[in-house]
Amino acid sequence: METNTIVNVDRDKSIIMQLSAAILWSFGGLLIKLVDLNPIAIAGIRSSIAVVIILMFLKKSAFKLSWNKVLGAISYSSMVLLFVSATKATTAANAILLQYTCPIYIAIFGGWLLKEKAKLRDWTTILFVIGGMILFFMDDIAGGSLKGNILAILSGVALAFNTMFMRRQKDADPLENVFWGSIITIVVSTPFMFQTMPSLKSWVGLILLGVFQLGLSYVLYSKAIKNITALESTFISLIEPLLNPFWVFLTVGEIPGKLSLLGGAVVLTSITVSCFKPIKSKAIDSSSV
Repeated sequence: METNTIVNVDRDKSIIMQLSAAILWSFGGLLIKLVDLNPIAIAGIRSSIAVVIILMFLKKSAFKLSWNKVLGAISYSSMVLLFVSATKATTAANAILLQYTCPIYIAIFGGWLLKEKAKLRDWTTILFVIGGMILFFMDDIAGGSLKGNILAILSGVALAFNTMFMRRQKDADPLENVFWGSIITIVVSTPFMFQTMPSLKSWVGLILLGVFQLGLSYVLYSKAIKNITALESTFISLIEPLLNPFWVFLTVGEIPGKLSLLGGAVVLTSITVSCFKPIKSKAIDSSSV
């Protein structure tokens, strides 16, 4: 009984940490929009700040490289660079919602990397997600949005692989992948980081991005993923694409198009339903034992 109580407490704490991480992630669109810099420079500077935070929580094993860490770091760095570029090129709503098409790629590649085969329910969800993506492109293709939407989809691919490699690292320390991914981001971004000196407002945004939206959020996420399932983690993280465009609307006044909102609703609803059903069935199975 005491052991079960400890497990439940750890799980409850992990759910709170995952929720806190998702809320911190949701401020990315707002803060990136407020920083007046090249998107690659933004990615590099905020990663430089985040590394300082992450170093405080790393273990010595982080400096022993493996293929899982290397590939995880590359996918993380690609995700960060692509998402910042997408947010600058299209609306924050499009960027974050298209990034959350990542379950498509997890379903396709999860069987290979994680030995988890996608079920009929998963592929049904994918069809609805693709329908939501089509609505995004129908809404506003002109004015650079097509480029931003494509970058956002690619960031979703990178997010999927980052998620899968962090899951493969769950018995060690998933934060190690984030650390090395941040180092790669800094190296790639260095030529862009010193072209223009950030304004005071931009520095405030960059510090908030590095410390809270990237650094502390991934410290929380790396701890949470050890005690909750990937499915529960995905479900809780859906608060990020819901809040991200809301913060931007409140402060910047950026309003997504009607078809983009409809497409976002289709994407989020289909992913939420696909996450809820397995959790429900799992609870039934547990109660019958």
